[in-house]
Amino acid sequence: MKITKVISFFFYFLLVFCSFSMAAEKNDAPFEHAKSIEIHYKPQKLLYDLTTANLKELDNILDRASLLFKMYDSDVFESSIIIVIHGDSIPFFAIDNYAKYKERMQRANSLTIGSTIEFRMCKMAAKVMNYEPNDIHGFVQMIPMADAEIVRLQIEDGYAYMR
Repeated sequence: MKITKVISFFFYFLLVFCSFSMAAEKNDAPFEHAKSIEIHYKPQKLLYDLTTANLKELDNILDRASLLFKMYDSDVFESSIIIVIHGDSIPFFAIDNYAKYKERMQRANSLTIGSTIEFRMCKMAAKVMNYEPNDIHGFVQMIPMADAEIVRLQIEDGYAYMR
């Protein structure tokens, strides 16, 4: 009787094991596929901290800000997206570099038209890099200090920080 149970258990185990391994061989997704959840996001106040000298990272932030504004149904009353520029990102927005970054600056400027997307640049960091307000594109607002603005937007105005 014991041997019969052991043999039955062995065959049951073998059957289950073979079933799983055959399923794994047939299916490249052993855990099935992700399920999509439909969520409607209500408009929010967001702040992006832009410091990169990497063009792909700049493009990524421009893409994300644009997509979020669209996901917020282009709501100009409830949404607000502010991109705070400092550090190595400053030269992208310099008028002298327009030819070099023309497509990106045209895109950045277009994001500010008819939307609540704003660009704000640290005047102190720009000055360290020898840029004055008249050296920077007109769609950018100059603020005294990026760090102070980031803190102010979060604490006083309720903006969510995005990197």
